[in-house]
Amino acid sequence: MKIPKTTNRFCPYCKKKTEQKIKPMGTGFSRGTMTRGGGRARAKLRGLGVGIGNLGKWGSKPAQAKHKRKSKTTKKTNIMYTCKECGKSKYQKKGERASKVIQE
Repeated sequence: MKIPKTTNRFCPYCKKKTEQKIKPMGTGFSRGTMTRGGGRARAKLRGLGVGIGNLGKWGSKPAQAKHKRKSKTTKKTNIMYTCKECGKSKYQKKGERASKVIQE
């Protein structure tokens, strides 16, 4: 995905259209600790890996390689806009999925 280095955009601080710098940011994604695939220590405390029968994720099976567990092939990127007049930054939360972000 190609994005320009600067763009004309409305600045909520200046209350007018100004030229703004664009900086791609990470989405800050983290897995939930209470989910089935989340933090292993927390799930063990909940007793998900004990008992009789098929233990599922914690059963007897070979360890999977780290790259095999991942299902997504691309990452989402958020964009930070910095106003050139007042110097304040606005963070756009909506992430777009792209294999790589190229700034031109």
